Amino acid sequence: MIAAKRAHDLAALIQTATHQFLSGVKEASGGKDEGPDPHEMLEGALAACTIITVQMYANRKQWPLVSTHVKITITSETKESTVIQRDISFEGDLTDEQRQQLFVIANKCPIHRLLHSQIQINSALT
Repeated sequence: MIAAKRAHDLAALIQTATHQFLSGVKEASGGKDEGPDPHEMLEGALAACTIITVQMYANRKQWPLVSTHVKITITSETKESTVIQRDISFEGDLTDEQRQQLFVIANKCPIHRLLHSQIQINSALT
């Protein structure tokens, strides 16, 4: 569970069970740029999940994955659909087959699967 409250003006304090951090908007949008904006947090969640998922797999296989680099860009956003570009590169002495398998595993990260699913948000006024 995540809880959030207004920190001040255009910033939110986000709290998890063990961490807290700010999300805000850029100065150009009237904020103070005190933390990632909500779009950046969504993009960051996908990037982090991708990196962690492929590293866990490589660790289990004992593959020499040194690092994974992920670049996320929202290339199109309309009422009907959103297009997210995810570019992934792997560092390490990996075979072509290992690289391809890691690329397949990247699509199994929980955030990737969540974003590909039919999402329903139920909101309640409390």
